Amino acid sequence: QVELVESGGGLAQPGGSLKLSCVGSGLLFRMSAVAWYRQGPGEERELVAIISNYGAVIKYADSVKGRFMISRDNAKNTVDLQMNSLKPEDTAVYYCTADREYAAALSGHPTFWGQGTQVTISS
Repeated sequence: QVELVESGGGLAQPGGSLKLSCVGSGLLFRMSAVAWYRQGPGEERELVAIISNYGAVIKYADSVKGRFMISRDNAKNTVDLQMNSLKPEDTAVYYCTADREYAAALSGHPTFWGQGTQVTISS
């Protein structure tokens, strides 16, 4: 079992920055791929970024490439999502997810989910 707790959401202005953090429990978290998903109002859930268990493989959605950066510190059981140059269309609930299998984390059906954190981009 992996428990995931997100933090760092909130309100930011367009062009601003926010950093989301996800703290995971246990050894299994360190062995798991971690993905951030988001779901905006009236929209389907989408993958934002994913990082493999030891950080060797990272992928981003086209919509966030060059603006967002995912990183992990397995010594602290954390995965961060640094979000820069934020746009109103980044407004969504962001979920930290994890799965022992990278493909499952990538597929939209990871095993473990956090409770989500709201990000609102508005002037």
